[in-house]
Amino acid sequence: MKTKHTLELADAKAIAAAAEAEAVKNHWAVVIAIADEGGHLLHLQRLDGVAPVSTYIAQAKARTAALGRRESKIYEDMINGGRYSFLSAPQIEGMLEGGVPIMKDGECLGAVGVSGVKSSEDAQIARAGIAALGL
Repeated sequence: MKTKHTLELADAKAIAAAAEAEAVKNHWAVVIAIADEGGHLLHLQRLDGVAPVSTYIAQAKARTAALGRRESKIYEDMINGGRYSFLSAPQIEGMLEGGVPIMKDGECLGAVGVSGVKSSEDAQIARAGIAALGL
């Protein structure tokens, strides 16, 4: 039987705090969504001043990164490169940059999805949050 690492509430809170610090430092209003390896929401944080739609987008980015076990930007790049069939992939809705998987020893523990600023900035915030775990 294999031992499996999982995210706990304390991990989600550490990720959220570090991601929020990165966003605040840059004066970016965003939503931060943290999902488990199955794409299920563990934590959601909406900073002041962000558009309500970002709540849905951040969750979709996190779910996409967790289920695909890769950054959501990969799907965006595939579609922009002409592979339009990915638009019909089941359960994959957040095909925009800003969803980053949380990886440890080659396993996906979950993902962070951020929405509210430029997609590259969303990803920057997600990575800053994940870095708090020291993986």
